[in-house]
Amino acid sequence: KFLFEPLPVESHLDMHLANHLNAEIVSQMIENKQDAVDYLTWTFAYRRLTQNPNYYNLQGSSHEHLSDHLSELVEKTIEDLENAKCISIENDSDISALNLGFIAAYYYLNYTTVELFSNSLTNKSNLRALIEIIAAASEYDELPVRHREPAIIRNIAIHLANKIESPNWLDPHTKANVLLLSHFSHKPLSTDLQTDQQMVLENATRLIHAMVDVISSNGWLTPALIAMELCQMITQAVWNVDSPLMQLPHFTKQMVERCNQNQIETIDDLIALENDERNQLLQLDSKKMADVARACNRYPSIELQMNLKSETVLENETLILNVQLERETTENVLSSVFAPYYPKDKQENWWLVIGDPQTKHLAAIRRLILLKDSNIKLEFPAPSTIGTYNYKLYFMCDSYTGCDQEYDISFEVKRKL
Repeated sequence: KFLFEPLPVESHLDMHLANHLNAEIVSQMIENKQDAVDYLTWTFAYRRLTQNPNYYNLQGSSHEHLSDHLSELVEKTIEDLENAKCISIENDSDISALNLGFIAAYYYLNYTTVELFSNSLTNKSNLRALIEIIAAASEYDELPVRHREPAIIRNIAIHLANKIESPNWLDPHTKANVLLLSHFSHKPLSTDLQTDQQMVLENATRLIHAMVDVISSNGWLTPALIAMELCQMITQAVWNVDSPLMQLPHFTKQMVERCNQNQIETIDDLIALENDERNQLLQLDSKKMADVARACNRYPSIELQMNLKSETVLENETLILNVQLERETTENVLSSVFAPYYPKDKQENWWLVIGDPQTKHLAAIRRLILLKDSNIKLEFPAPSTIGTYNYKLYFMCDSYTGCDQEYDISFEVKRKL
């Protein structure tokens, strides 16, 4: 009987119900608690409740038992989402999504991850803190820690530039942290660890995009810019202090030093050289030079022009900044990012950020994919105090280092008559 009759397949929806309900609440398919109960009645889990009630800790399979179980399950799940600040409840029944709930649903993240971001991030979070918070995400709960791996992970961590505070070598989140740091430093790993590192990297980009959204919701400029740099680091497997030239294939630190001695500090500087000068400087064979050329051809070259609609506004009025972006390219299709250490194809994303470098306040943000040309309108509120202000416009890439741009925005706020 065991061989010829298949075992029943049971539902594990109750273990992930919060994420499902959050997504349905965001899409407004569920607007109250009764909608949530009705939603469950259309699931495979509901069908199995009557067939195997003991498995789901039901006292019986009557309609009353089912109704009590579903109501209790919905109440607990809704309470968890409310405590995580993903949803709000009005009139003890009506449900609506909050900002964290939208972020979790948009990026397909566990609601506990955005709760972690909200509780852990501050306006003073530095790069080390952001890496630790990313590694602590619930998406890495199932990262395997195999037999004898803790000693290997500890040995790798000893030789890393960033030291991990109070590490637990049996914890999958500590392992995720070590694998991220190893990625930036190009540390050699075993086949199993390379596979685990790919899983960590594949999730890291959307985690950082979500992190930027959480940070910008709080109006924090500095950690938002650091998170954007972290996204570049993950894509290119470099540290934020490394030369942009380290993104190119076959480049070593010695080659970068030689380029710097010849006033070549960026990829644009290298592209501007004559062919003979470039060949003499790099001293690479034709095949390697072709690899460098392919990488340089994918490196973005974007011209930005901006225009502030009015340089004089009244307190609390809205300022409008028009931004024109033009990519120098002959192709109509955007090539994937040149990122040999990133585990899958990736498209460039860009952020336009307006912020006050004095108060570290983020006033406006927009994420976009730039194919060729684009016109963007950014709106941001004027301060409530009269005076002259010097904001900045930051144009940040999520895939390459060294191509970010900064522009000054000056305006005057006058008192309302």
